Amino acid sequence: MPIIHFHIAGGHATEAQEERLLVGASQLYAEILQSPIERVRAFLHVYPPARCAAGGMLINRSSRQAPYFEFSVLDGRPLDQRQRLLRAFTDLIVDILGVDRALVRGQCKRVAAEDWSIGGELASEKRAVEIKKFAETSRDP
Repeated sequence: MPIIHFHIAGGHATEAQEERLLVGASQLYAEILQSPIERVRAFLHVYPPARCAAGGMLINRSSRQAPYFEFSVLDGRPLDQRQRLLRAFTDLIVDILGVDRALVRGQCKRVAAEDWSIGGELASEKRAVEIKKFAETSRDP
């Protein structure tokens, strides 16, 4: 399920910075959630500066940026993990894009497992199978 979306105004990042943001976010997500990186999805949405505003001013008429991110986790993830991700994604934006930390906004969206699908299968069902397999393998010597 791990999915992250970054929303930024165009003209504020190079292609190399965009790549570092996506790859870095994927690695952080996998590390913090202890999830296989193959499950992680990272997206970057770039908007024309004339279509973004921060503090009531269009980005193209000021030097301010308005980076925003949102990520999804299955409900039940510990608060500590969610807060670590909020901080880590903010740090990533600040470090890579050179954005003023005070201008970065982020959000965690918790999704019920019965409201999420993986390859057309309900996450609640896939999760139950994974938990059962893990329990069986951890009992074997």
